[in-house]
Amino acid sequence: MLAIISWIALGIGILSSIIIAVDVWKHPQMMKIMNIVWPINGWFLGPIALWTYFKWGRLKAKDNDREDDRGKGAKVFFSTSHCSSGCSFGDAVGVPIVAMTGITIAGSTLFAHYAVEFILAYGFGIIFQYFAIHPMSDNNSKWDSIRDSIKADSLSLIAFEVGMFGWMAIVHYLLFRQPPVPTEATYWFMMQIAMVLGFLTSYPANWWLVQKGIKEEM
Repeated sequence: MLAIISWIALGIGILSSIIIAVDVWKHPQMMKIMNIVWPINGWFLGPIALWTYFKWGRLKAKDNDREDDRGKGAKVFFSTSHCSSGCSFGDAVGVPIVAMTGITIAGSTLFAHYAVEFILAYGFGIIFQYFAIHPMSDNNSKWDSIRDSIKADSLSLIAFEVGMFGWMAIVHYLLFRQPPVPTEATYWFMMQIAMVLGFLTSYPANWWLVQKGIKEEM
């Protein structure tokens, strides 16, 4: 039964990504990196990503003629979506690397996933942040934008990974006698849940960063 639920959840996520990607292609975002962010969010947020994209995301399209009436909560949601997509992409890339190499840390595959996925999530998170900051900064050098990206994204990324890695530990140690592996749909369904939880733990961090002026609301 869990395998069936997993396939349904993955199918909904993929379908949501496709719908968003098609619409983004027709209505490109003013901030180019968001053309990538929204379809990635569709994969793990599914219908929530669809609803928020058509309600708020379309307001930031180049051809939008409606007033941007989003409140602060929606703008922080944008910032969190941006951060979470970079983290999620890095985490998803890290999974097959660990699986194919068979590496472990202290005899644990989970610890290897933590290390590899954190490094990649951090790297892609900074890259995604850079492509949000640098195009909007006329006076910034590339190094200034990299520094600002690290400053803006580090706390929110760590908060994301706390939620995500916490769920991975629960899956690995508590929910299954034999944890699912990347070749099974259940594994990726668990990853979807982990990314949603990462989004939730990252949202307060993004709110604080925006409130303190460390990160711009989007």
